[in-house]
Amino acid sequence: MARKALIENDALIDRLSATFREVGYEGASLALLSEATGLKKASLYHRFPGGKEQMGLEVLQEAGRWLGNHVLKPLAGEGTPRERIAAMTSELDSFYQGGRQACLLNLLSSPIGEESPFKATIRQMFEAFVEALASVIAEAGCTPAVARDRAEHGVALIQGSLVLARGLGTTKPFRKTLDVLADELLADLEARA
Repeated sequence: MARKALIENDALIDRLSATFREVGYEGASLALLSEATGLKKASLYHRFPGGKEQMGLEVLQEAGRWLGNHVLKPLAGEGTPRERIAAMTSELDSFYQGGRQACLLNLLSSPIGEESPFKATIRQMFEAFVEALASVIAEAGCTPAVARDRAEHGVALIQGSLVLARGLGTTKPFRKTLDVLADELLADLEARA
């Protein structure tokens, strides 16, 4: 008879994710990951034979599922472009706990030009986010090229505000960004519609 798991898979991935968000991939030692999950190192290796890299990949896969369900689907859903962007910002606000949580994609990213086991996955996630946002902006009346530029700017505002919030020790930059994001992305477009 198999032993009962000490921690359910969802809780395990959540705890690993929280650790990577807090200290980054390089700072997340096996001792720290063990402490965060309540599992001994041997149990972590049993569950993740690929070690810390596999843990990071599984955390990213879960983040990708969340992105698809809570950001990409609302952007492709019903409503005006402003309503869909508002639905997206509401989900991001919840996910990042009002700006108190760091961006996992940033903390698992490698420096530009360096290889990482996560590089392709992170790029795909950012591309999907930018493309979904660009589609909504284009629907509001922009050319595809301008919509893409605005979407990249919007994602950069979100990500930058998370970094700034963490650096300043206040959620205000993130809050302000979410409050004005739709206005930034849809400037001059709604009046034409």
